[in-house]
Amino acid sequence: MTLQAKLDAFKADFVAGKPPYNAPAPVHVIMKRATDELIASGQAQRTLKVGDKAPVFTLNDPEGNPVSSAELLAKGPLVISFYRGVWCPYCNMELQALEEALPQYRELGANLVAISPQVQANSRKSVRQNHLTFPILSDVKSQVAEAFGLRFKLPDYLIDLYKGFGNDLPTFNDDASWVLPMPGRFVIGQDGLITYAEVNPDYTLRPEPTDLLPALRG
Repeated sequence: MTLQAKLDAFKADFVAGKPPYNAPAPVHVIMKRATDELIASGQAQRTLKVGDKAPVFTLNDPEGNPVSSAELLAKGPLVISFYRGVWCPYCNMELQALEEALPQYRELGANLVAISPQVQANSRKSVRQNHLTFPILSDVKSQVAEAFGLRFKLPDYLIDLYKGFGNDLPTFNDDASWVLPMPGRFVIGQDGLITYAEVNPDYTLRPEPTDLLPALRG
């Protein structure tokens, strides 16, 4: 089953309220409104694109060790996946799919990192929960996401909904600003230029992990 098929099946169960999900219909209306507004804002069209120079960054892994994009690029191409956090089931399914594709990336000489705004303790949870063997990096206050054009602020009505769900982003991320990255996946060549870019303001839609293989081969 493809990654998107798994995401679609999860979304169908969630919207239908199948156990263990029991969100009432108004919840889905609110979440769809927020997604539609983010799409309409056009922000996804203003993110970094193929041919753009990728920002250079150093972020900490779950154990507090610095991971440098420049050092990784000295070894080969770099695959970067921006995700929302361990609280997001769609993100967890994507991380698992990326782990399955990791051997193919490594065969082509590439490294993979995933970046989220969550604190290191939650990154450790991401690693444990999804059985990951690639680095999960903490992007404090979503600064690297902002450099790629991905950071956005949640509307007030969605913040209220998240609070009701117990999704306390200020605690998850140690950041009171209620910002998240749009999910995005990039391939950076050793010259620092972006050779693959996929961003979708609808967090329920994710590219297949194999979609970027041509960029790595190229």
